[in-house]
Amino acid sequence: MQTQIIAHRGFWQTNPPTTENSLQALKNAQILNIYGTEFDVRMSKDGVLLIYHDEYFYNLEISETNFADLEKLKLQNGENLPTLKEYLEKGKEYPSLKLMIELKPIKWKNKENDLVHKAVQWVKKFQLQSQCEFISFSLNICEQIKKEEPDFKVFYLNGELSPLEIKEKRFDGIDYHYSIFLKNPTWISEAKTLGLITNSWTVNNPEIFEELKKQGIDFITTDIPNQLMNK
Repeated sequence: MQTQIIAHRGFWQTNPPTTENSLQALKNAQILNIYGTEFDVRMSKDGVLLIYHDEYFYNLEISETNFADLEKLKLQNGENLPTLKEYLEKGKEYPSLKLMIELKPIKWKNKENDLVHKAVQWVKKFQLQSQCEFISFSLNICEQIKKEEPDFKVFYLNGELSPLEIKEKRFDGIDYHYSIFLKNPTWISEAKTLGLITNSWTVNNPEIFEELKKQGIDFITTDIPNQLMNK
């Protein structure tokens, strides 16, 4: 299998550039004919799921701020802060593009569980089960997704668990920073032997891309999908 490309937070390093995790970045990724696009999901104080990477939007902590206050502010490209609902609506227009949903960790386990439940329900509401895959740095979030929907694809991001440990947790694969795979050059082949899927982030160096391809990695996530998609 040829190594497939996933756009990191959409395709935003365009000319002129747009804003990562924006609806425009999603639209840009949709026309590239790549495997998928990744985006970050956080939850506002009043339980609205929205697309943003950092804990703070301007000077507002997202988890401690109601969405009505967050939506008054604009992204750098002038868009409103997108919700998961809006992202999934737009994502459904291009069913061949996988939607890699990264659920961001929260300090409290019950809030993480609420985030998981809401995200799963949105995916099911739009009937996007086959188009969406989940990733997270939180072990609890990954475990909770599998409890709610065992058939959903789930990949762990943090990097400290071996392929065998991932298999024992019944996750679908490992999605680690490229440095983890370079330090553990047998992990990709071990994962394949165990029937696990492998992905690496954030691969913006063509030489590292070539090295990971030699090791047989299934996917890479990159800020420059247009440059790596034909290599």
